[in-house]
Amino acid sequence: MGFLIVLVDTLFRVLTLIVFVDVLLSFFMSPYHPIRQNLDRIVEPMLAPIRRVVPPVSMIDFSPMVLLILLQILRVLIISVLRAF
Repeated sequence: MGFLIVLVDTLFRVLTLIVFVDVLLSFFMSPYHPIRQNLDRIVEPMLAPIRRVVPPVSMIDFSPMVLLILLQILRVLIISVLRAF
């Protein structure tokens, strides 16, 4: 069971890093750059449902922050459930 906990923890940490890097690169890199496109393919399906609920506020998109918070909450919940077994 320990291996599964480490795997889930690593997966959520990698997803968090990918979201963070995608947000940072959006300030500096063209959206048509291959690295940005690949990161957007991973992140955008997770951001789309959040963007429907949380609209941008004066040109600031809070959906990545909401996604990062949700990822951390899910990570803690899933690891807690796995430790209970």
